[in-house]
Amino acid sequence: MEKFGKSQSVTRVEDLRFLTGTGRYVDDVAPDGALYAWFLRAGVAHGTITTLDLEDARNMPGIALIVTADDLIATGVKIGLAGKVLPNAAAPIRPILAQGRVRHVGEPIAMIVAESLIAAKDAAEAIVLDIDDLPVHTGLAIGDEAIHPEAPDNLAFDWALGDADAAEQAIANAAHVVTTQVFDNRVIVNAMEPRGCFAEITDGRLHVAVNGQGVWNTKRDLMHHFGLSADDLRVTTPDVGGGFGMKAMRYPEPFCVAHAARVLGRPVRWISERTEAMLTDNAGRDLTTTATLAFDANYQITAYRVDTIANMGAYNSQFAQGIQTELFSKVLMGTYDVQTAHMRTRGIYTNTTPVDAYRGAGRPEAIFVLERSMDAAARALGVDPWELRLRNFIKPQHFPYTSVTGVTYDVGDFVRVLDRAGQNADRDGFAGRKAASALQGKLRGQGLCYYIESILGDPDETTAVEFTPDGALIYVGTQSNGQGHETVYAQFLSDHTGIPAGKIKVVQGDSDLIPKGGGTGGSRSVTVQNTATLAAVDVIRTAFTAFLADQEGVDAAQISFDDERFRINGSNLTPTMLEVADMACAAGREDLLRHKATITLDNRSFPNGAHVAEVEIDPATGVVTIDRYTVVDDFGNLINPMLAEGQVHGGVAQGIGQALTERAVFDEDGQLLSASFMDYAMPRADDLPMIGFASEPTPSIYNPMGMKGCGEAGTVGALAAISNAVLDALEDAGVKEIDMPFTPHRVWQAIQAAQGDNATT
Repeated sequence: MEKFGKSQSVTRVEDLRFLTGTGRYVDDVAPDGALYAWFLRAGVAHGTITTLDLEDARNMPGIALIVTADDLIATGVKIGLAGKVLPNAAAPIRPILAQGRVRHVGEPIAMIVAESLIAAKDAAEAIVLDIDDLPVHTGLAIGDEAIHPEAPDNLAFDWALGDADAAEQAIANAAHVVTTQVFDNRVIVNAMEPRGCFAEITDGRLHVAVNGQGVWNTKRDLMHHFGLSADDLRVTTPDVGGGFGMKAMRYPEPFCVAHAARVLGRPVRWISERTEAMLTDNAGRDLTTTATLAFDANYQITAYRVDTIANMGAYNSQFAQGIQTELFSKVLMGTYDVQTAHMRTRGIYTNTTPVDAYRGAGRPEAIFVLERSMDAAARALGVDPWELRLRNFIKPQHFPYTSVTGVTYDVGDFVRVLDRAGQNADRDGFAGRKAASALQGKLRGQGLCYYIESILGDPDETTAVEFTPDGALIYVGTQSNGQGHETVYAQFLSDHTGIPAGKIKVVQGDSDLIPKGGGTGGSRSVTVQNTATLAAVDVIRTAFTAFLADQEGVDAAQISFDDERFRINGSNLTPTMLEVADMACAAGREDLLRHKATITLDNRSFPNGAHVAEVEIDPATGVVTIDRYTVVDDFGNLINPMLAEGQVHGGVAQGIGQALTERAVFDEDGQLLSASFMDYAMPRADDLPMIGFASEPTPSIYNPMGMKGCGEAGTVGALAAISNAVLDALEDAGVKEIDMPFTPHRVWQAIQAAQGDNATT
């Protein structure tokens, strides 16, 4: 890949190895001769462990070690996995391995380490385990016997934001009030590559490799739990086959595998199986919300009230409490100019897998509720849903705009984006398409979602650039999970230095090589990392200018750099950065071969855009077909438009999956009934439409390149767009409300019930 103009759609360089099967994932790079770990997991959702007899299992052939919570404690390992909790919230301990009690199916009880995976599984079968059942709580309701003594009535937290009295008064005085209840179904992330890790002792140091979203949190966690110093430990991450937030947080398995490697002095590996992943990976969403919009006589929103009950699962996962509270609130009022609002969220514990971040983390949930409510209000008021949004948009002249929850949006031109979306979606032609569908006995609906999201994650990041005989290395603090970082970071550095992108190698995922980094999450990577790269380029340019001035005997002010070559007034010498690096090396100035810069983004950007979904429904079968899907996004200035479009396509696909097919189902005993791909319906190729994408940028003022994140935006907009389209179509069949996922059976049942009601009336 050679030099391109800036902001070009450069093809991803990493895809060559991914598509030819030469990617190196954590299970591919485990050391030769590594022992295999397998976990004995709870088969019931709630109970007291009365017997855990390991004697026969420990004496089986090939068994190297069996570890329980007591074994970890005996060797000084801190076994409590602490999640971040809100003020005055419950903070029960989540043990690395179950300690006397299990609280969800799949919770790890013991780890077996053996010469082969088969031997480890056989030993697990030989363990005598008895669990006395306790009452199981799985529903979105407060009450029942407490799962944790620290949380009476299973209430994890009761959190509120805004002025409750003002919202109540505005609602009481409103000309129109519309209340909507929506359920945001639980989904299982199902990254293509399941979670995995290995651990080994090399040169007296512990090395842990994990397929996560950044090595530094893992390193800090391992240091804390094992009492290690930074020099005692190296954490690496090889290629990663999908993360989506699920791989960003701490899990029990890496601690157990690291413990085994330390005890045995041999490498130990573990990779999750698919059903194991479904039972143990942190799930996403799972909340129900009642939302009330108040309007004046001109259909201006005067107040918004949100009351949510959110499922935490059996424990506080790392970020869970903050997702449906603080992160939800970042975009509570979306793109609408409203200064009276109140939000209340109650988190509850259930005997299910813990819930945590999933693509968007709080922002899809908030926008889904708001945009569903806007469409419900439009129907109730007899107002066009596009017009209702236009009336209430924040105006361009009001930016920077501080929202009702105290978040300051930097820039936006929502009317311009929405106008472009209407054109690209051929909104004017919808009536004709609807009539054509009706002639075939089909229902057609169009749904709009206008979203905004807040970029999150660590505001600090560092870039280091090292010149080598072959080109340059760029060391980054983020972690690719398949997004194309190797392409976009090399492209960006090339754009600003003139170094051919093919001569730039991206280095990531190694705590020895990169002392600090923020990892990947919250759509932060390109914006934060490239801002740090821009700062590093400034450092290089300054250092190289001073060196050239000294070499050529001129004042540094006589030297300029045009993103490709240095130019010296009155001289024909026009060296590239690589040529200056070679000159520095020849002059013995090795100090000029490595440069770094650290930046802090004090404010975050706010990508936004319009999603327009058009669906056709066969009332005889309930099958929903997404016929057209149009996206117009404001991502600010794009570095690589093709990669941005790919991120949108992936996010929309995950939104479509949740809207049409995906749902985690537990029975009354807490057993996951959808624990395989036979029962959990991932979206297939024929569920997905062609997705039209266009960029309508308003550059951010919060970073020097005017960039905005794009990784999660597709999912943030998709849920409400599809839901609103389905409800628009079903209105002709008399269906007023229906929750995701819109499976054929559920849609067909809703139509039949509505027809029965109509026949009765």
